[in-house]
Amino acid sequence: MAAGPGGGGCARRGRWGRGCPVRGLLSGALLLLASGLRRGAAELTDGNNEHLKREHSLTKPYQGVGSSSMPLWDFQGSTMLTSQYVRLTPDERSKEGSIWNRVPCFLKDWELHVHFKIHGAGKKNLNGDGFALWYTRERLMPGPVFGSKDNFHGLAIFLDTYPNDEATERVFPYISAMVNNGSLAYDHSKDGRWTELAGCTADLRNQNHDTFLAVRYSRGRLTVMTDVEDKNEWKNCIDIAGVRLPTGYFFGASAGTGDLSDNHDIISIKLFQLMVEHPPEEENIDWTKIEPSVSLLKSPKDNVDDPTGNFRSGPLTGWKVFLLLLCALLGIIVCAVVGAVVFQRRQERNKRFY
Repeated sequence: MAAGPGGGGCARRGRWGRGCPVRGLLSGALLLLASGLRRGAAELTDGNNEHLKREHSLTKPYQGVGSSSMPLWDFQGSTMLTSQYVRLTPDERSKEGSIWNRVPCFLKDWELHVHFKIHGAGKKNLNGDGFALWYTRERLMPGPVFGSKDNFHGLAIFLDTYPNDEATERVFPYISAMVNNGSLAYDHSKDGRWTELAGCTADLRNQNHDTFLAVRYSRGRLTVMTDVEDKNEWKNCIDIAGVRLPTGYFFGASAGTGDLSDNHDIISIKLFQLMVEHPPEEENIDWTKIEPSVSLLKSPKDNVDDPTGNFRSGPLTGWKVFLLLLCALLGIIVCAVVGAVVFQRRQERNKRFY
């Protein structure tokens, strides 16, 4: 799965219907051309079942319907397994539920496709709270962060449907990413703004069509894309380089409700192994021992002065683009004025010789 920047997408034509076969230099060049300023990320998986890791995937027909667990997956809290979906929470107040893979993942490069549905009787901004996708050291540990543990180790992707911060300028639902080494706490009152790496708005609730999320991690690059508009294409949401995640962590999903509620359903989770070459110097690294981290020009805490959190969504965004264009315009004006003055003086000097 590639990060087609700038809201671009690519049609899905994989064997299982949700892949995106962007292969070869020509397709990559076309995607780069459509992306504009940003460099394209890696290629999208085509959904080839040869690379599907079934031990980390959850697909229909589910096994263990009517029970509290199923092969390779454990449930917790309000989670309920039906023949059509795994419901993390019902549309009821004060519920928490989660589902966790039992098998640790030792892949260095992977892509996760999640088919989900968030729906309920509440009107816009009168519903909550959303759900989270996890790749963490801890599993089956309930807590305050969308039904799971705070101060976690690993990666979290939050699909937040309710704005707790009344002063926020964001439009919800909002998707964000967070990498934690256990030292950071998620601040619900600020919708996780202080620890967010990047994010985007996505209209993913109460849709009458299928909604999907894809998370790709390869060679230190984290990419998140959405397909929630019924256009049969992926749309870029998050693209971050410099991410380091250990192997041996667990995949999971959790959801929580408070005074407001929603149904949070997982329909399928599919994990694909990405066949990627790594440089020779990485051969001796014990990937199970590294700390989760991100190399950023700015710390997540610098997000305090930016209520939208959008400065990390790309190298040039918002006011940075405005300042760059303003400086360029001023430079052109100065050059024009200087050129006019020089030209006028030369004309006056030439007149003296006649």
